[in-house]
Amino acid sequence: MKVLLTCPPMLGMADEFRPLFSERGIELHCPEVVQTLSEPALIEMVPRFDGWIIGDDPATRRVFEAGRSGLLRAAVKWGIGVDNVDLAAAQELGIAIANTPQMFGREVADLAMSYIAALARETFLIDRGVRAGGWPKPAGISLQDRTLALVGFGDIGQNIAKRALAAEMRVIAYDPRFTPAPRLETVESAEWPARLGEADFLVFACSLTPHNRHMLNQGTLSKVKRDVRVVNVGRGPLIDETALVQALETGMVHSAALDVFETEPVPMSSPLRKLECCIFGSHNASNTVDAVRRTSRRSIAILFEFLGVAVS
Repeated sequence: MKVLLTCPPMLGMADEFRPLFSERGIELHCPEVVQTLSEPALIEMVPRFDGWIIGDDPATRRVFEAGRSGLLRAAVKWGIGVDNVDLAAAQELGIAIANTPQMFGREVADLAMSYIAALARETFLIDRGVRAGGWPKPAGISLQDRTLALVGFGDIGQNIAKRALAAEMRVIAYDPRFTPAPRLETVESAEWPARLGEADFLVFACSLTPHNRHMLNQGTLSKVKRDVRVVNVGRGPLIDETALVQALETGMVHSAALDVFETEPVPMSSPLRKLECCIFGSHNASNTVDAVRRTSRRSIAILFEFLGVAVS
């Protein structure tokens, strides 16, 4: 039996998990992956494997059809987001499939709050200035009594809200499935894009769906408070990057911290690269040793169950 692994964080710790496969007579294949493999590469590769642990690769109908024509019987999407996975196609083709929700909400929230603090105090500009020989002292803003507009109130969003409330911020959550949560009773709810003008920080922490692509666009940006600070730890296409660049250039948006982008890795030609008021991530918000180990073990357990292999 053979299993394909294409998730970069898990690939970085593959040697730790390899014995779990070899002890069961399963061959684990770990190709070199920067962010994702291409659809043509996957169509050629996937049919040779019984199982597949998916990263952010284009797990399309064509890929699953190719896999089903070969050995593929089961797949697990490492992590929460499944916008890159054609779940319906997999199910129609009889391929067992699942994801691993609620695995790293705390870790992503930690990074989101570090971005919020960095944008508030402009620590990234201080770092660049000191490295260049300067000694800059920008006047930042305090987090206390500032308003955080939080898009997404699932595991990640609720963990961000807990940290923001601890910083004495006010939180407005946007989520069609919003329900009050323990210790988060003071979080207010609104329907997007109402009340955007109240926000000092706008944080995206939701999944990507066909309905929310480019939800931050020229129209919704016209509703924000001048000097709002934007953070995205959700999915890149939630934001129309062309509109965001314009808003940053005019000062409507003060600064932005982006862990995810419309195209990944970020193209060298991206106009975002010319803006000093941006912090760039590398779609790495969940990548701590603890979270990777936890999520990877959960992915392996699900895949083994699908393949009829003893977990312990």
